[in-house]
Amino acid sequence: MNFDLFAPEAQANVLPCDGVVEDFGLILTSEQSEKYFRYFLATLAWQHDEIILFGQHHKTGRQVAWYGDENYQYHYSGTFKQAHLWNPALFRLKQHIEKLVGHSFNSCLANLYENGTQAVGWHSDDEAALVSATGQETVIASLSLGATRKFSFKHKYTAEKVDLLLHSGQLIVMRGQTQQYWKHALMKSTRILEPRINLTFRYFF
Repeated sequence: MNFDLFAPEAQANVLPCDGVVEDFGLILTSEQSEKYFRYFLATLAWQHDEIILFGQHHKTGRQVAWYGDENYQYHYSGTFKQAHLWNPALFRLKQHIEKLVGHSFNSCLANLYENGTQAVGWHSDDEAALVSATGQETVIASLSLGATRKFSFKHKYTAEKVDLLLHSGQLIVMRGQTQQYWKHALMKSTRILEPRINLTFRYFF
């Protein structure tokens, strides 16, 4: 089945309760999406992610690249990630998304999945660095490029699930209490042979 035949429509909130995930639909044309995908695939500073899981060091199949306003470090999953200064095209895309979302971002964590066998398990983006001392809401904008993939949310207490098919050029934004009450995951699929890039724009305090 070609999922791209069914282009996503914008929705104010895909979650039924306890959070807000706004789906902006496709914010790029197919030509723009393809150009960005090919350019970022070739030029971003990709490297395999490293995490500490149950006290053991692991190197993931997916690759990551982290960019931001400064050469700072970001700590998660027991390891430190070093940020690169903005790639010019990535910075322009950030500015475009900021205007759509109405929120500023100072960093972008890019993820590269070579095919459907590479995925991310259930987790929340609730690190202390993403939450301000004043309790300002956590806002994360996520742009998909490349292969269409299934992205799911699961409520931490009721186990209710919400599934989305994220297309190339599609933007979703997680706001409010989403990270407090929901986990999310990129699901595996052996049918998907093409790569996908996910750009997650964040604000670190």
